[in-house]
Amino acid sequence: MRIILTGGGTAGHITPNIALIPKLKDSGFDIYYIGTRDGMEYELISREKIPFYSISAGKLRRYFNFKNFTDILNILKGFLQAVKVIKKEKPDVIFSKGGYVSCPVVWAGWFLRIPVIIHESDMTPGLANKLSLPFAKNICVAFPETEKHIKKSKCVLTGLPVREALFNGKKDIGLRICNFTDKPTILVIGGSLGSAFLNMTMRQSLEILLKKYQIAHICGKDSMDNNLLELEGYKQFEYVGDEMSHLYAMADIIVSRAGATTLFEILALEKASLLIPLSKKASRGDQILNAKSFEKKGLAKILEEDDLTQENFIESIENTYSTRKKIQETIKESGMNNGVDDVIKVITNSFLQKNSDI
Repeated sequence: MRIILTGGGTAGHITPNIALIPKLKDSGFDIYYIGTRDGMEYELISREKIPFYSISAGKLRRYFNFKNFTDILNILKGFLQAVKVIKKEKPDVIFSKGGYVSCPVVWAGWFLRIPVIIHESDMTPGLANKLSLPFAKNICVAFPETEKHIKKSKCVLTGLPVREALFNGKKDIGLRICNFTDKPTILVIGGSLGSAFLNMTMRQSLEILLKKYQIAHICGKDSMDNNLLELEGYKQFEYVGDEMSHLYAMADIIVSRAGATTLFEILALEKASLLIPLSKKASRGDQILNAKSFEKKGLAKILEEDDLTQENFIESIENTYSTRKKIQETIKESGMNNGVDDVIKVITNSFLQKNSDI
């Protein structure tokens, strides 16, 4: 059995694929990956020791830009490169996690009559997945609400795959990494590319928050504040890899953007969180929908960026901390689980059906 995985651009389009790799290997699949050489996926997938093929990709934009014309050529080149890789490796199935690099791979798979499975993490499909949906056999979704946006016969509610390694974190190791004590601990996650607004608000609030809490802050690439490197009780990271499980384990509450991958990691680990979704001014509004879905179910607290001030930021953190046990109980009762097994089932069924049709 052979499978090609694809997805890239941000960690949210890559780490769910990484979560699937151990179970795919256990199920007997030979695994290959198609991404871009300069994307985050190249570095992250290289650690998994599976064959990686790089292709050209063009950014997909919802607005007019002269680069759209040159990017069309890059997308066409990527399509031809993906066709060449697929013909060489002869996969039984292709699994796409989205991002602009995935479109040429999905289209090439459909062109060569290889079953394609797509996973949509957000409540509403992103642009890359929208352009890929017609060419997919099945679309796995993380939110029940997503089903109304996708053809019913193709849609499968699976949840989102979460890396098994995250469940092996140790609180004492996390505290040691950050040089923290046993004070209440906040983990701040701004996303793999960082969040300037969230970073700024957090740092403006440090003087007050550090009186009660200690704070581990994942602030994103090139977003460290060198003036705060020696501040007691405050530890900054640009990006966290293998140590992430330990930071999760030590956190009493989490303050985060509302990207779907992080949301479902927090959910799987049964952590109380304050979500600050990216505003519609800087996004298509998917994070707001994700966060409101969690808030409605009692799985998290939410503070919208447009309403964010230092005062209500601190107040919301206090409220989340004081109600953390109630949130954790709601999460336990929700029955929302790690999506790895359900996604693997969809992939395996696609393989079995393909071979039964031969």
